[in-house]
Amino acid sequence: MAGCLTFAWTLLDYKTEKFVIAKNKKIGILFRLIQLSVIGYLIGWVFLWKKGYQEKEEAIQSSVITKLKGVTLINSTTGPQIWGPEDYVIPPQSHRVPDGLCGQDEDCPEGEIVVAGHGVKTGRCTNTTGTCEIHGWCPVEHSYKPTEALLRRAENFTVYIKNFIRFPKFDFSKSNVLETGNDTYLKKCTYDVDHNPYCPIFRLGDLVSWTGHSFEEMAVLGGSIGVAIEWNCDLDKDYTLCNPQYSFARLDTTSNSSSTSGYNFRYAQYYKDGSEETYRTLYKVFGIRIDIMVNGRAGRFSIIPTVINIGSGLALLGAGVFVCDMLLLYLMPNSSFYREKKFETDKSRGHKKHRDHKGHRDHRDHKDHKSAHHRERRHRKRPAEEQKLKTVTIQN
Repeated sequence: MAGCLTFAWTLLDYKTEKFVIAKNKKIGILFRLIQLSVIGYLIGWVFLWKKGYQEKEEAIQSSVITKLKGVTLINSTTGPQIWGPEDYVIPPQSHRVPDGLCGQDEDCPEGEIVVAGHGVKTGRCTNTTGTCEIHGWCPVEHSYKPTEALLRRAENFTVYIKNFIRFPKFDFSKSNVLETGNDTYLKKCTYDVDHNPYCPIFRLGDLVSWTGHSFEEMAVLGGSIGVAIEWNCDLDKDYTLCNPQYSFARLDTTSNSSSTSGYNFRYAQYYKDGSEETYRTLYKVFGIRIDIMVNGRAGRFSIIPTVINIGSGLALLGAGVFVCDMLLLYLMPNSSFYREKKFETDKSRGHKKHRDHKGHRDHRDHKDHKSAHHRERRHRKRPAEEQKLKTVTIQN
């Protein structure tokens, strides 16, 4: 029972830190290095580089509008022609039907689209070719790859990329068009990373060259170019300092094979002759596709992330104290000496109890001694009280 009471009393003990100055230069240098590292990390990386004092927004909302401009002269099968944006900017549409082999009519169900053909099965198997007869456009398309670019001068065409972005958390909106009072700015400027970094008009040949490829080579079989627009805005600074950064890459090439590179699509134009027979002209177009990708993030000062990062830095400083204590108290020579200085138990309460108990015992002994002395005095006086008076006569 006494042991339980003692344990219960120890739960109410309060432990406080005791600071011991250890004249150990190695531990002192290590501790200062840890402090400087933590402070440098907190100020340099967290606050200056990562802007840890800001609240972030990465859910960017974006809209992109593109326009292609340029005119060129081509030599087609029908003679020289002038092509403008209305002729060579076409939404990509493609429909391909696979071929089908057969040995008898039952292999060609009527009305079924073949796995590899160019029409719908009629239900007959052509014995001379061993293929299903189809209902489709004649003649069928033949595979063809161009050997030279039709629009060699298209590298001088310009692409106008208009991008609008918005960060809903901060209610911040902006576009990549430079805000200027000069009405002729967009008519004369062309994007240049050094001289006109905020002009949204790009020369097509430059777009290809910035990907590390040749326009003459890409214009033959086509290709896909990725234009990445990056918005990193510090909203604690001026509105005009939030501007996009562009990067360019070719997307249709692989490191293993070039057989899949290039870009093409098909479209058709329909007409009727004098006898009301329907005809079509099928075009297989090789061109350059531009894919625009928009990313961004914005930040603005907020007290909550600031306090959190400062608290994290203080916790790291505490970790430095812990590491140095472990080395000093358990791994360094004379660690037992430092432990004795570091940890000390206050025994004043126990000494007080001992003094109180001793005083109580001395008081009791003194009281008993005083009581015994009083009884002794009473014992000595009692015989004198019992004596009788006698008359004594003295004779001379």
